[in-house]
Amino acid sequence: MYFMHSQTTSDDAIQAAATLVEASSRIVALTGAGISTDSGIPDFRGPNGVWTRDPEAEKQSTISHYLSDPAIRERAWRSRMDHRAWSAEPNAGHRALVQLEAQRKLLLLVTQNIDGLHQEAGSDPERIVEIHGTMREVACLDCGWRGPMTETLDRVRAGEPDPPCLVCGGILKSATISFGQNLVAEDVDRAFAAAEAADLILAVGSTLGVYPVANMVPVGVRAGASIVIVNGEGTEMDDLATVVVRGSISDVLPRIVGGAASR
Repeated sequence: MYFMHSQTTSDDAIQAAATLVEASSRIVALTGAGISTDSGIPDFRGPNGVWTRDPEAEKQSTISHYLSDPAIRERAWRSRMDHRAWSAEPNAGHRALVQLEAQRKLLLLVTQNIDGLHQEAGSDPERIVEIHGTMREVACLDCGWRGPMTETLDRVRAGEPDPPCLVCGGILKSATISFGQNLVAEDVDRAFAAAEAADLILAVGSTLGVYPVANMVPVGVRAGASIVIVNGEGTEMDDLATVVVRGSISDVLPRIVGGAASR
């Protein structure tokens, strides 16, 4: 077992993480906003996060505010049109997880992100659990209809500031999980079943402070899995990690996965 809690990018920590990846055959990846920041998508609560810079923006992701205030919905639709994910491209961190899948080591990829960049990078959608939903689809909060986000955004551009559902006239929202909404039970069950079956949990770009998904790490520990945490800053689960690697994810993650592949 390796216990390396370096606060900077450490070649020894990267090598230790690569050794664990090489020795593992049932890896579960858990990704957070940090894996997409190098693609130009800001996180929410970091120093330059969306909610740090504009605390009012958090109301757009709170279901009670969204349902009760048409002005918040209108602002949310403008934000969706301008979201950087529409022009962002996957980075080397996303592609490293595709490589891990190609090595037939990846059991499941659980992402807290809603940007769809894992699929854009080439990860198998059947092997991805988007635990907080996706911004690339829209859902009706009344009748449950779902459709492509791009089509509804076209309606906003055409002059509908708060487009209603074309099926029932209800309120539309991105198919993401807002504060106050329940996670999809089947997704949660699948994520935790994978954590229990994993021999390595690779937590990437997450502060591991959002529950219940952060509990995948202690669940994995109890089941005997090694834990590798890759993040730019400290996380709430560093004390449970076998190896902690600090640094730019698009730099260090390819070295961890590529180092395992080249041995």
